[in-house]
Amino acid sequence: MGNAVNKRVVVIGAGIVGASLAYHLAGRGAKVILVEAEDIASGVTGRSFAWINTAHDGPDPIASLRGTAIQEYRRLETELPGLKVRWTGALSYGTNPSEALHASGHPPSATQLSRSQILDLEPNLKHPPQQAMYAAEEGALDAVQATQALIAGAQAHGAQVLTQTRVFGFTTQGARVTGVTTARGRIEADVVVLAAGTGIKQLTELLNLPLPIAASPAILIRYASQPDLVRTLISSPEMEVRQGPDGTLLAAEDYLDDTLENQPAAIALRTAQAIRNELHGVASIELESACVGLRPMPVDGTPIIGYLPDIGDAYVCAMHPGVTLAAIVGRLASEEIIDDTASPALALCRPGRFFQA
Repeated sequence: MGNAVNKRVVVIGAGIVGASLAYHLAGRGAKVILVEAEDIASGVTGRSFAWINTAHDGPDPIASLRGTAIQEYRRLETELPGLKVRWTGALSYGTNPSEALHASGHPPSATQLSRSQILDLEPNLKHPPQQAMYAAEEGALDAVQATQALIAGAQAHGAQVLTQTRVFGFTTQGARVTGVTTARGRIEADVVVLAAGTGIKQLTELLNLPLPIAASPAILIRYASQPDLVRTLISSPEMEVRQGPDGTLLAAEDYLDDTLENQPAAIALRTAQAIRNELHGVASIELESACVGLRPMPVDGTPIIGYLPDIGDAYVCAMHPGVTLAAIVGRLASEEIIDDTASPALALCRPGRFFQA
């Protein structure tokens, strides 16, 4: 596989996960080529609510990864001035006082707030609950901007980026992957990393090792509005919403079905009304976009990270939540690839679990 400094690595997929991998790999001396079928962050990354959320409801096999997500983004902020996270904290509450949080659970560091404390944080709430949980350390980012910052950092370390370059197949030698075939021709590699979101399933089928990754839809809505309506990230039964510094309101909604009344634009109208009902001072709220993002969801809910079994040098990174985990997985996976040493933190994420007899 070559020595660590000169290892040739092709990363397929220029969303935030692929960008993080490219950045960390190039920073460790690998010769990286990042290949993207369309444009940078053109897939689910550009349609992500981008909440850096360490909470999870129920047993969580990747609790340790989630728990380090925030410190890893703090590290990236010091390394990449163009990567900016809004550490506003997240305010979560249910339909009655006994529901401390919404279904995603809450991190151990979250604190319970009274009604008056909630209004101190979010004075525009029309119907503040009697209590809520507040995770002060959480935040959100512009996922497209963050991806671009990671790629710029990778390029500063010598990485090459090929957009509008679809991967058609793999070249192999014996039981090893030796590169990829694209519209631009063959690209040789010592390691090929599959970070193409829902496209990973098709890529692994080409290697006769299909991974069970579903395309899980969710809706991201953007509205133009006046600034200072929402100070934190609010997650409640009525709305999941945050606001950018320019006044853009972002809302996340579940995908229901493909009926006319549940098309993204129709859901966006209902969500806008919910925001008006919940917040004082909404002078205007104008729909900018409502789109469906297809999240790569491994069938068992646990990320798939590591080398494919029975074939050398094909490494997979498939996960949800991708934005939350991009920083930590980018670092750990790059260390595995460069140092040829398995990370204990990724032990439960191996692709081999789907191919055991």
